[in-house]
Amino acid sequence: MSPQEMQQLAELLQNVPGLRSIDLKDVRRLAQLLRESPEIGSIEVKGWFGTGVVITRTSAAPLAVAMPAALPAPVHAQDQVRQDALARPAAPVVNLKEIRSPMVGTFYKAPEPGAEPYIKVGNRVTAGQTVCIIEAMKIMNEIEAEITGVVREINVEDTQPVEFGQVLFRVDPNG
Repeated sequence: MSPQEMQQLAELLQNVPGLRSIDLKDVRRLAQLLRESPEIGSIEVKGWFGTGVVITRTSAAPLAVAMPAALPAPVHAQDQVRQDALARPAAPVVNLKEIRSPMVGTFYKAPEPGAEPYIKVGNRVTAGQTVCIIEAMKIMNEIEAEITGVVREINVEDTQPVEFGQVLFRVDPNG
């Protein structure tokens, strides 16, 4: 977004004291800005006591703080791993497919608190099967698997916030 576009957006948003005062033309301008600026992930306009605007950016590169850093193993452990690798044949490489979050929101593993989760590691899923819920703007969105296979990893905890494109599950399509 250019500095001029940012200035125009700032001027527009200064005139938004609450949701009741926002004009349709302002909503159209915000929608146009989203279409023309792929680096903007979303624009959220809040009114009344939560007056303000939240703009999220999309990013191809993950943030350093979002990914835990891997610590190097102690030398003796590395030597043991090498010895174990020589003593047995290499494990076959599994090509896991990812189920990613289609939106920003809160991840829920079950349809309601205390209920059984939709899926667990080791469960078989089929394309179209509900695997979780992501709450976004007070709307519960059921997320469906796009692939069939065996769930090998669940990468988020219940009630954890998730980002657009974040890996939720890894599935073995050959399992």
